[in-house]
Amino acid sequence: MSSDPRSVVRKFLARPQYEGAGAVVRRSIGRFELKYFDPFLVLDEFSVSAPAGFPDHPHRGFETVTYMLQGAVTHEDFEGHKGTIGVGDLQWMTAGRGIVHSEMPASHGTQKGLQLWINLSSRNKMIEPRYQEMASRNIAEATEDGVTVRIIAGESLGMKSPIYTRTPTMFLDITMEPGTQLQQPIPESWNAFVYVLEGEGVIGTSKSSSTTPHHILLLGPGDGVQVWNKSSSKRLRFILVGGEPLGEPVVQWGPFVMNTQEQIDQTIHDCENFENGFEKARYWRSSDQPTHHQDHTF
Repeated sequence: MSSDPRSVVRKFLARPQYEGAGAVVRRSIGRFELKYFDPFLVLDEFSVSAPAGFPDHPHRGFETVTYMLQGAVTHEDFEGHKGTIGVGDLQWMTAGRGIVHSEMPASHGTQKGLQLWINLSSRNKMIEPRYQEMASRNIAEATEDGVTVRIIAGESLGMKSPIYTRTPTMFLDITMEPGTQLQQPIPESWNAFVYVLEGEGVIGTSKSSSTTPHHILLLGPGDGVQVWNKSSSKRLRFILVGGEPLGEPVVQWGPFVMNTQEQIDQTIHDCENFENGFEKARYWRSSDQPTHHQDHTF
């Protein structure tokens, strides 16, 4: 049990907004209430049905973590990398010095998932892009006393994820049966938050109010978090995410995140002129690129 449990210091509802070409996202980190929660840049709970999606767009300077909750999404990039991730599957993409890719619905109906953007330190911003992908069946999972934890990154209940996090990160998908409680350690120096997917729970010290779906709760200092599902009939499902703050300047322009305005200007130049990591973007279009689409807003 943590000797110094964290309490909730901020809480707000992630309201729906449009992104990409007709996709709906509930953005919690990365909107005006919370521009940045070091090292996290964006957290979107997305909902997309064909023909909407996220057509060809660039990234530089950070990682995107896509975790599917319903349906499936096909992604494709200018390196020739293509694949589909379905329910419970994970894609951990390091954009590094540059990637152009698309993310589009792979099946009928509504596809839902989470996408988290994790900042990279200045020394890692210009590394070569890479992917870590994991099918749902291969994600470490542990159950104890009515609490099931899927360990996407980091460790919990004695199990550890093999995902390598350049910016040290934990990402847990936690489901709690009615009447259960959980104590989860979190490194003291890290920033951490909870995002509720389903049900109602009490998070942090007893003073913390209960919370409902689509709410983000930022946790204050401490060495862990305590959560209770006080419902007698409903499960509680949430993600718990923590990361080591980088403590570096952040300059963001849409899908580019660097440390200075000069680096952003250089990135825009590189992207527009197909240079310095964006060479392959000159002639590449994804196979599912709609003929008429609105450009991804930078």
